[in-house]
Amino acid sequence: MRVLVYSDDAGTREKVRLAIGRRPAADVPLVDIVECATQPAVIKLLDAGDIDVAILDGEAVPAGGMGISRQAKDEVHNCPPILLLIARRDDRWLANWSRADAVVAQPLDPVVLAEAVADLMRRRLSVSGTGVPAHVPAHVPAQNH
Repeated sequence: MRVLVYSDDAGTREKVRLAIGRRPAADVPLVDIVECATQPAVIKLLDAGDIDVAILDGEAVPAGGMGISRQAKDEVHNCPPILLLIARRDDRWLANWSRADAVVAQPLDPVVLAEAVADLMRRRLSVSGTGVPAHVPAHVPAQNH
């Protein structure tokens, strides 16, 4: 499954990548992490339809993850689940406004983050109803040669 990690801070992206690892839980597929540092890159990747879970940094600048989450939920067809990283627990009301599917407060707890990502991956798999990511065909017919 492809997991998008957005932050303007390379250190934050690295912490997220290390917390998730190759597989955040035993019952979910391997993860292919795609990192980006700009809002246009996030929207382009989400519009392409091959991201299964997006992790957005609410403190990124100039475009914060909360605004990007709201935009994606409004504009991206079949928007993947979004996890929002927030700096303060009091920012949860803003996360609700952004329509994020999950919220994790910083400083990041690797176990909490991995569990939240695994839950969103399970949700994405259940949406497809096939046990494979929504953007991957459940069955590709064999070609006759």
